[in-house]
Amino acid sequence: MSARPPAPRGPDTTAPVLSATGLEVAFTGRAVRGTARAVDGVDLQIRPGEIVALVGESGCGKSTLARALLGLVRPSAGKVAFHGRGLVYRPRELKAFRERVQLVLQDPSGALNPRHTVYDAVAEGRRIHRGSTADEQEHVAEALSRAGLRPPERFLLRYPHELSGGQRQRVAIAGALILHPEVVVADEPVASLDASVRGEILQLLLRLRDDYGLAALVVTHDLGLAWNIADRAAVMYLGRVVETGTVEEVLSQPRHPYTRALLSVLPESGAREQQILAGEPPDPTRIPGGCRFHVRCPVLASGRAEAAGVAERCRTEDPGELGAFGPARVACHWAHAHKAGRAGKAGKEQRAG
Repeated sequence: MSARPPAPRGPDTTAPVLSATGLEVAFTGRAVRGTARAVDGVDLQIRPGEIVALVGESGCGKSTLARALLGLVRPSAGKVAFHGRGLVYRPRELKAFRERVQLVLQDPSGALNPRHTVYDAVAEGRRIHRGSTADEQEHVAEALSRAGLRPPERFLLRYPHELSGGQRQRVAIAGALILHPEVVVADEPVASLDASVRGEILQLLLRLRDDYGLAALVVTHDLGLAWNIADRAAVMYLGRVVETGTVEEVLSQPRHPYTRALLSVLPESGAREQQILAGEPPDPTRIPGGCRFHVRCPVLASGRAEAAGVAERCRTEDPGELGAFGPARVACHWAHAHKAGRAGKAGKEQRAG
């Protein structure tokens, strides 16, 4: 893949600003036959000034996890913590929490009221949390400037239909920034934008991180986006995080067959051939036994798991959940067997030498 900009930091041991521990979100109801485990035992951390990419196919649980981290969905089990304190699901506490953790939606056209001016759209969040104040216009102008809409006076009285897609997304970001949050959760922030303006929005998020220490969780199906913006990546499949680590570890040396398949379709990945995943992700009300990816796994289908002696474990033994701490991690029997095999081979060669 193409070279990334130099990382601004080394390994970060700072306490997380926002975290999930053993998080589960399950849905039941008339529209769901049985219980759908949309999020099924996820640990995740976001540290101050860090951008984490949450990557996976549509329907894997990314957006549900993001909503749970925002307190918009109450977990069935586990907990969400802000600066180490568990989230309290009462209106007053949630209101205070959402002032400091803000959401940026995928479609700014849907997020912005077409009858509201840019001024009103940006000021809305501040009015909800702090009421109207004499210095409101100053704060709106500052937020627009931070979002890259300069001079802000040019945009205050415009309506969403008078703006380009990139400008509307910047207005949505300014609406989050006016409250000076510590964390932004951006759900597919550039998916609805033309390729020509995607880079501008990504550069804006990077600048906000570097200049203001803003942390972000970027939810995306686009691994190229993750490569260009994230410090760490978490790959999600069927409600679980199956691989996590720094973005270089996960995307330059992917170990889980699912991550490898997602990367193989990117022209810049350097993969010898694309790995087409068979079928669709299983129904979350009927999660397969064993490794939940085994029914679509190209490594199992090709016989490589059999050769490594783990095929039966793939079909019958759950590789478990990934903890949020420590170095790169992967939930895959074959990846661990493959690593052990390579280590054993290297040891034999060293002794022979």
